[in-house]
Amino acid sequence: MENQNQMPSQERFGKGPIAVFECFQSIPCNPCADACPRGAITVKEINDCPIVDVDRCNGCGICMTHCPGLSIFVIDYTYGKDTALVKIPYEFSPLPETNEWVDALDRQGQCVGTGQVIRAQQSPNKTSIIWLSIPQELAMDVRNIRLRKEKDHE
Repeated sequence: MENQNQMPSQERFGKGPIAVFECFQSIPCNPCADACPRGAITVKEINDCPIVDVDRCNGCGICMTHCPGLSIFVIDYTYGKDTALVKIPYEFSPLPETNEWVDALDRQGQCVGTGQVIRAQQSPNKTSIIWLSIPQELAMDVRNIRLRKEKDHE
């Protein structure tokens, strides 16, 4: 796949939230392009990873709620001095609570740190969006969360 795992530039990451696509399989799919209200997503070939127009994308995350592969994340390195905001698609119940501390998981499900839930945004379809504040150095690694048994931060 020619456009697989396209990453925004560091310059674009420095301008605010942006959608990041991690489509690892070549399958016919394009609901994210149809869902984007800004027309920031295009799919040249139906089996290719979508292409994001970084000047149009504002990181709203609407595309995330339409992705059947849970392959879209929003990263915002401008969220805090040392923290990034990562929006993660989430299809588990119950949803975490605002300000709750959770285990931050990588693509293999391994805990790589902790994060604080800023918002648990319910969607009209089955995919909710978790807004997670994490250390900036983890922004490109954290792709899921695990609720903690205790509610306190370490």
